[in-house]
Amino acid sequence: MKLVGLDFDNTIVSYDALFHQVALEKSLIPESLPKSKVAVRDFLRQADKEDAWTEMQGYVYGARMADAKAYPGVIEFMERAAVSGVPLAIVSHKTLHPFLGPKYDLHEAARSWVNDELVAKKLIKPDLVFFELTRDDKIHRIAKTGCGSFVDDLPEVLTAPAFPQDTRGILFDPEGSHEDEREIAKFASWQEIAAYFEVVWKTHK
Repeated sequence: MKLVGLDFDNTIVSYDALFHQVALEKSLIPESLPKSKVAVRDFLRQADKEDAWTEMQGYVYGARMADAKAYPGVIEFMERAAVSGVPLAIVSHKTLHPFLGPKYDLHEAARSWVNDELVAKKLIKPDLVFFELTRDDKIHRIAKTGCGSFVDDLPEVLTAPAFPQDTRGILFDPEGSHEDEREIAKFASWQEIAAYFEVVWKTHK
């Protein structure tokens, strides 16, 4: 079975509820605002609070990372992959420190989440978890790791010229934000992704 690669932020981990909660704690949004990271971002930008949004990202991805939750269905997908003998890798990219605010180690915060939520449950091996600094480095790592498929929420990763041609790109688009991306296999939930891979894994047994 070929290795399946997974992005981390906004693919394995959902930040919608956490961003809404933190924004309320900081009295930045009305409670009636939808529990959506995008809704929080757009509200703050429209209120000319771009710096508050940028600093909050560092706080969420750093100090509050342990409070983030996995998307519904992703743990079950990883459990099924383990049972099927399919190796998984996480390949993500982010800056080492936030652009504004305290200098949290964002890579360490993410790795701690992975260790607690995934490695400890034997859903992924620690030597197959990679946090790169740039998108180009991420794409190079996807190629180097030999991913047969790669799941990401960013179409610009999957359609980049350097994205390996022998890796099948799979777009995770829970909010239907990428209607124009018709050339990429696109799914709205991890349940749909799991159903797709079930067919792939049965076919290649």
